Amino acid sequence: MLGRQSSHASRCFQENFIGVDYGIKQDLTLKLPEEWRIFNKEFIPIYLAAQPHKSKVAAGLACGAIWTASKGIKKGDIAISPDGEGSYRAAEVTSDYYYIAGDILPHRRHVKWHDLKFERGGMSDALRNSTGSTGTVCNISQYSIEIEKLIVGSPAPAFIITDQTIEDPATFAMEKHLEEFLVQNWNQTDLGKEYDIYEEEGDCVGRQYQTDTGPIDILAISRNKKTILVVELKRGRASDSVVGQTLRYMGFVQEELAEEGQVVCGAIIALEDDPRTRRALAIIPNIDFYKYQVSFKLHKF
Repeated sequence: MLGRQSSHASRCFQENFIGVDYGIKQDLTLKLPEEWRIFNKEFIPIYLAAQPHKSKVAAGLACGAIWTASKGIKKGDIAISPDGEGSYRAAEVTSDYYYIAGDILPHRRHVKWHDLKFERGGMSDALRNSTGSTGTVCNISQYSIEIEKLIVGSPAPAFIITDQTIEDPATFAMEKHLEEFLVQNWNQTDLGKEYDIYEEEGDCVGRQYQTDTGPIDILAISRNKKTILVVELKRGRASDSVVGQTLRYMGFVQEELAEEGQVVCGAIIALEDDPRTRRALAIIPNIDFYKYQVSFKLHKF
């Protein structure tokens, strides 16, 4: 995302670069380790000192985006960026990191933009959801086959499953839509009575929150700010897989995001009653299991 709401997209297209800002006003050329955790450990305190009103969650997002754009992306990688008008352009990254002090998006990479644009409406639901994250940078490598087709002008498939733990692709596809429904109706759920989905300056940053082992479906915080909640939809996965994945995400939140005195809990939400999941969770007291139901009515006029 080239600036808030793609505000810098036209200049990036004209001058062949991508970049980020986040208020870290120093050249990072000698400050970019191979491991992003090392970078975050050093720069989260710097970010928070400059912006003390921000949360540690926001600091983690900001520093993670800076490292990913500056170091995690490699020369030869393909990046796609929205133009702010419903289309995307793709570019090949052609340089290592460089810094331009006093300008927009000062932490930069040179790129070579492809001429062809492709429409957001032509993406599969899964890719559209992933690129709809409010984060500046998200990893969409799992959709590489689809993106290659879009770049050359071929239609996207309905959905592509690359996760080897998915047992039921049809349920996976359906629950992608139900994630949207859950977020939109969060305040009407039992979880919504106690927790709020993380927001920063009005943006919902708690949906598809990026971690080092993949995105958390929903990251929420209790109204008293004492509990951080990791919410995962089962998405047709094997039962033991979703439990292990939730525990990994909780470990990330505990280590990287939780403030002093905060506890981390989990919730697994499934479309169907799953005794295997509930049995696996029987000895894990801080993860709850929920079965959801969606209903609708037809009213004749």
